[in-house]
Order: sequence, then structure tokens, then C-alpha cells
Amino acid sequence: MAGVQFGWSMPVGNGDIDRSAYLRANEKGLEIIAGSFDSAWFSDHLQFGSQDFLEGWTALTYLMARRPELKFGHIVLCQLFRNPAVLAKMAATLQYMSKGRFIFGIGAGWNEEECQAYNLDFPSAGERVEALEETLLITRALWQQDNVSFEGKHHRLKNAYCRPKPDPIPPVMVAGFQPKMLRLTARYADWWNIMGADIDAARRQIAMCEQACAEVGRNPATLRRTLQANCLCAPRESIVHELASGKVQNSSHTFVGTPRQIIDQMRPFIDLGIDYFMLSCEGFPNLITLQTLVNDVVPLLSHS
Repeated sequence: MAGVQFGWSMPVGNGDIDRSAYLRANEKGLEIIAGSFDSAWFSDHLQFGSQDFLEGWTALTYLMARRPELKFGHIVLCQLFRNPAVLAKMAATLQYMSKGRFIFGIGAGWNEEECQAYNLDFPSAGERVEALEETLLITRALWQQDNVSFEGKHHRLKNAYCRPKPDPIPPVMVAGFQPKMLRLTARYADWWNIMGADIDAARRQIAMCEQACAEVGRNPATLRRTLQANCLCAPRESIVHELASGKVQNSSHTFVGTPRQIIDQMRPFIDLGIDYFMLSCEGFPNLITLQTLVNDVVPLLSHS
């Protein structure tokens, strides 16, 4: 079994926590994972009802500047929010300034509520996938070429330059599991991201992804498989039960247990070729999950 890498999917809002405590816990979490985890991740949404929700690009840029030892990425950027050429320029600039630590995660967008609230277009699912494909074509062209012109159904640009070029070009990670998204992923992505701790669902999605790769003539081994899930981990079962009581919202999305139990839950995913786990840690601002993962899980899996 190849070595496995880990990323922290960071909390996006302070909820019932005051701002000072939220920021302190974020900073402490980044200190805990430094040298053990490979990366930190931030989602890209504008609102879910009245919940606190930080804007993803701004938050990630700030945190990335503070922690030069980590890579950073979004799970995942919503292509509905930003002009694709401007987004490509933003990503190139962040990659340049961070000396190559940015991972370009992107998806088609799905939360209609936030688009209505912010007066953003929310076209049909098929049109959103078409627009994402054009976004990926524009992004790759601007990162690799000069004087780029593009005329698509949804986006266009003329004589566009993106300099300095990102060096190296960021890995492109696409999240999705429907057939059209999987074919798009097979054509354009370096990494593929799925969600949840349901091994049967992961098997089905991987089989569909491999078929999509076959349809476009791609070796599926060249597409890195990554997984985002929640996690609650503590050194002893009594602590796990105490922390989990009434707080784990969806068991199919969450790894729960002691270090040995978490490793046993993750191994079937690793056997399916998933070698990168982006984990949201239950109980924030309690950081026992992060600390336990760093102490007792990552060392056993990252050097396997």
C-alpha cells in the first residue's frame, strides 16, 4: 500500500464561538498539523441560511500567507461566483506568491439558495457542467499560453494574457460523481474528489469514474483519487463516545473511533486507490481529533 497524505478541511464559520476563540483555534489547528498533514482546505460558499460563513478565497489567501509550510486548496471553488479568466489570473498570482503551494479545486456549483440571495445566475445542471468545462479550458490556456482568445457558449475572452505564469501549474482537482461531471473530470482533472465515509458509495463512484476514463481514453491510474469526510477521533473509546454523543450529524459522512478504528475504517478506501484524505474534524474548537490523528493515525498510514 502506498503512503497516504492528509489535509485539514477547516471550519468556515465561527457559529456560536466568539471571533477570538475561533481564530485562536484555527491558528492552533494549523500549528498541530504542520509537519504531519500535507495541506489545509477551505470551502467556497456564500451562505447557508443565516449561518456564519466566511468567503473562501479571502480566508484561504490569508491563512496561506501565515502558514508557508502547508499547501492550500478549496473544496471546491464554485465556478458560478467568478469570471473564469479572472479566476485563472487569481490562481496564477496565488501560486506565484506562495511559491507553488496552491491546489486548484473547482466544481460546477450546486447551492441555488446562495445564488438567489446574491443575485448570481444559477442555470440548469447541464449548463453548469458546460460552463465548468469552458472554465477549465480557459484556465489551462491562460496558464500555458499568451494572447489567448476563446469563444464559447458561456464564456469568451480576447487577446488575454496571464503573466507571470503559475510555476508550477497547480494541480486541478474536480469534485463530482454524476456521469457528465465524471467525463469532464476524466478529460481535464489531475485529482478527483469524492465525499463521505460510505465505502459502498465510494466503490460505485470509482467504478463509474473508471468507465468515464475508458470512454475518453484515459488511464484511470493517472487521476489521483481523494476523499473529503468528517472525522471524530480520540485516544480512548470513552472519550469518543462522550464527544460523539448527539453531535455526529451523518455517520455515512464521518469516520468515528479510536486511532485503530479510524485506520480500519480508512483501509478499504485506501485499497480502492484513495491516497489523500481531507478531513473536517468534529467538535471544533476542541482539537482532540486533529491531535490524535497527528499522533496516532498519520504516522501509521503516511509511511505504509
